[in-house]
Amino acid sequence: MDSIDKIAVLTSGGDAPGMNSAIRAVVRKGIFHHLRVYGVFHGYEGLIKGNIQEMDLGSVADIVHRGGTILKTARSEEMMTEEGQKKAAFQLQSKGIEALAVIGGDGSYRGAHKLAELGIKVVGIPGTIDNDIVGTDCTIGFDTAINTVVEAVSKLRDTATSHERTFLVEVMGRNCGDIALKSGLAIGAESILIPEIPFDLKEISGKLLRGYQRGKNHSIIIVAEGAGDIWEIASKLKEYSGMDNRVTILGHIQRGGAPSASDSVLGATMGGKAVEAIMEGKSDVMISFINNETVYRPLQIAFASKPFQRNLYDLANELAI
Repeated sequence: MDSIDKIAVLTSGGDAPGMNSAIRAVVRKGIFHHLRVYGVFHGYEGLIKGNIQEMDLGSVADIVHRGGTILKTARSEEMMTEEGQKKAAFQLQSKGIEALAVIGGDGSYRGAHKLAELGIKVVGIPGTIDNDIVGTDCTIGFDTAINTVVEAVSKLRDTATSHERTFLVEVMGRNCGDIALKSGLAIGAESILIPEIPFDLKEISGKLLRGYQRGKNHSIIIVAEGAGDIWEIASKLKEYSGMDNRVTILGHIQRGGAPSASDSVLGATMGGKAVEAIMEGKSDVMISFINNETVYRPLQIAFASKPFQRNLYDLANELAI
């Protein structure tokens, strides 16, 4: 095991339920192993500005049930530049911090990789509700987000039934349709529109009409935000089908709230594994959850294109005939 004395942890990009569980695990496992642990506040922007504070056991007390991140988060344009990356590395080196755990998504990982190239030992922990990181079966926050969508849509279905309407529900997922796919399958959506698969609105309208003709008086369509403009989609569906519809955009409520038990456990195990990786001298790696095991994988795996679960998409369509 490498002789490491000081480590740090930061959260970057969009917040995700379960991040606090990961932070707590990094801090407490680090202290358990006699490391000094520092928290970087406001992500890479805070790192560049030197917003770094030493953490103790009390710093992370009673946080696992809270959504968001106690370290705060921010997007940093400066971190995308070589000068910004050097400033970030200097802030760590000047304080004698030898390793950094980065909790975040794809953009956060790219910043982490640049720091690794500058000599900082870096470990990535996947924290994003979009579940869009290659190399891990799931990311911290994804399970909570889809449960939030399912709960919201179950309420909307009551209104859809009462008013005999079609509801289009937009969920997050700019380039990745996992939230739409998993939540849509869970609630039995009539159609799921995602950026990975082209869709035909005339065909979807025909499905709505067939359902109406056999006595179905309401429908739910889940639309990933990256699939297209939901207002245009709603307008075209009304034009093609002649049926009234309503649009609901769930927005940032998908990021909030207490983490599910699954996300709390995932955050804790990944945070703990990150400390182990640092103590073993590993760098430029990510913590991955593969086949129910938490493992290390090269960080650059995350920069590839994520394969899409076409089998689940096809199943959802087959069940919504």
